[in-house]
Amino acid sequence: MKRSDFYFILVVLILFLPFFLSSEAYGWYQSFNSAHGMVMSFFKFAILSTLGELLGLRISTGSYYREGFGVLPRAFVWGILGMGINMAFVVFSTGVPAFAGYLGVSEPGAIMQGAFCLKKVLLAFSISVVMNTIFAPVFMTLHKITDTHILATGGTLRGFFTPIPMGDIMQNMNWRVQWGFVFKKTIPVFWIPAHTITFLLPEEVRVLFAALLGVALGVILAIAARKK
Repeated sequence: MKRSDFYFILVVLILFLPFFLSSEAYGWYQSFNSAHGMVMSFFKFAILSTLGELLGLRISTGSYYREGFGVLPRAFVWGILGMGINMAFVVFSTGVPAFAGYLGVSEPGAIMQGAFCLKKVLLAFSISVVMNTIFAPVFMTLHKITDTHILATGGTLRGFFTPIPMGDIMQNMNWRVQWGFVFKKTIPVFWIPAHTITFLLPEEVRVLFAALLGVALGVILAIAARKK
């Protein structure tokens, strides 16, 4: 293990250990998260998913840092995307059961709020499938565009806030990797099962679990971005 690995682990412990050791800290987190869910989504994804990307960089290059990588703009982008993920959770976890009721499923809302059962698993699976087929591809493509823009502008915040050449980036994207790996493999193999579990959890835990999944997402997209 390199010294940089020790520092990375130390930073993670400093960030999260207080919430396990102090009931007051955890209570503050629960209270603030309940009152300001979107704000907490920004910070949870900005921190966790950026750590995931740094871990992906370590796995693929052997180092946690590379010139022009753009840690701060990546954290900002992840924060914004995290709020979008939170919004998607609310929209799809409400809309899909409502549509299931429209199709004739009896009291889908009560099923999702009730005890673990086969119907609840099927509804959670349905929410995950719909969200990951409608929202996830757009989300992942947008992330790829911003990632490309960050690298092209030297990884600086000032460079990031210049106009993004959306058309040029989309025209030059490696759609073979985006489709063949990010969409075709990670969505059905990982994200649909993972989010099925997410929607089986109580509502107050879902965003935190999603933020932890954001670490895995950061690793997956960081590695996918470097696939040849």
